[in-house]
Amino acid sequence: MVAAAGADLVEVGLPFSDPLADGVTIQRSTQAALDQGVTAARALELVDQAALDIPVVIMTYVNPVLAYGVERFLSDAHAAGASGLLLTDFPAGADPDLEERVAASPLALIRLIAPTTQPERLARAVRGASGFIYLISRLGVTGARDEAPPDLSKHVAAIRAATRLPIAVGFGIGTAAQARATARVADGVVVGSALVEALGGGGLSEAERLVRALAAAVREERR
Repeated sequence: MVAAAGADLVEVGLPFSDPLADGVTIQRSTQAALDQGVTAARALELVDQAALDIPVVIMTYVNPVLAYGVERFLSDAHAAGASGLLLTDFPAGADPDLEERVAASPLALIRLIAPTTQPERLARAVRGASGFIYLISRLGVTGARDEAPPDLSKHVAAIRAATRLPIAVGFGIGTAAQARATARVADGVVVGSALVEALGGGGLSEAERLVRALAAAVREERR
């Protein structure tokens, strides 16, 4: 559905019992998945079954990867069709061995950058990153907000000065207007909570409507 509606990439969050970076919407959906017995292995099976023709990034935390087995997880995720891995609680330098193992795998290591990231930490993060950089538009947890991200262009400019990787912006984006404003300065727009809310409130048709509106807004801005 999301690919047909205009999405360029899909981020798949694996259920985890302690999703510290996620807001209420994602936490509820995560708990619902866990209550239905969805494991990391099952989530990867679903990715494989979806057989999407656009890139898939797996978003999760370090613990599920360690519990699964690092090498096995990286291999299974790639075999399922994933192109990248984003670990939300894995800052650069936290575990050099894990960094090396991901870097040696076929998966791109997507790095999260916060608005408060200092230049030296930014340089360290982008040095080991691949695929793209994920800029957190604001501090806090995930979840759609009404206002546009503050000082976004300044933060994007700082990252562009440190890397040639594309920059995607997420956290708090949920409307076509916000997506359009973000696309003016960034290469990608990430929408999670608003999509989950649309799916929960109106099913696939409402989720598809939102994706089409967001994709159209981004493409209009890039003309």
